Amino acid sequence: MTTPVKLGTLSLQDGPISVDVLREIGLFGALSDEVVERLAKTLRAVRAMPGDILFREGDLGAREMYVVIDGEIEVSKRSRRGRETRMAILGPGDCFGEMSMIDMQARSATVRALASSRLLMVTSENMDALYRSDLKSYALIVLNIARDISRRLRVTDGLLADFAANVIEEYVDRRRR
Repeated sequence: MTTPVKLGTLSLQDGPISVDVLREIGLFGALSDEVVERLAKTLRAVRAMPGDILFREGDLGAREMYVVIDGEIEVSKRSRRGRETRMAILGPGDCFGEMSMIDMQARSATVRALASSRLLMVTSENMDALYRSDLKSYALIVLNIARDISRRLRVTDGLLADFAANVIEEYVDRRRR
């Protein structure tokens, strides 16, 4: 049994993450057994309780991303008028926070735990150490992040196209009346 150490609203789990857990996460797909074993020794899991806010839209200085091991996470975004809207619900295997690690910009959304959740925390220090020791594995992880972002963009493009078509259709129907 691990003893949690408080890390903001999250609690850091003492023990390392298991190789089996890492193997189930798409972010680490195509990595060698040796690299996965090394990551299992350095990466840590954190626990978030329902209602915990992991970060807020606009937060600066993002130095980590997360992968959901178990639980449920909500991603929301503020509109220009200030209305907060749920954009996604994430579950096991999904990652979040990666955009700010890549583009060094403020957090693009607010993320909160909907259920008790265990999350894998990947820090910029973890990624820098991998970059310095194994450039190929680093590139594979970055490529896996890019694939995930691309998948999300394709889904968003489809939703935006449907939304635009519905708005235009509604507008044209009103003008015909």
